[in-house]
Amino acid sequence: MIIKSNDAKTRKFLGVTFELLAVGEKSMVSKMLYKTENNVPYHQHPHEQSGYVISGKYRLKFGDYDEILQEGDSYSIPGNTMHTLEIIEGGEVIDFFTPPREDYL
Repeated sequence: MIIKSNDAKTRKFLGVTFELLAVGEKSMVSKMLYKTENNVPYHQHPHEQSGYVISGKYRLKFGDYDEILQEGDSYSIPGNTMHTLEIIEGGEVIDFFTPPREDYL
């Protein structure tokens, strides 16, 4: 599958706007468009989630981790793990999920 930038679908989930990019049989890519008012409460899902920070500043908590992330940082959260994200400075994050999140489609 190839998604051209003009064809990316904009969605909202828990008040956060994101672009749904490529969706395959076993994985999904999205670009989160965070604003400071978009703090994400503790939650969990069965999907493994990995991400790359394009811009902005965030505080990510899961397991034994409590870290400030900014441009160039990346992370991976195992499935079924409680996690939260505080948006310190708005920006963009690329998220990868396996398997794809049905609630993002």
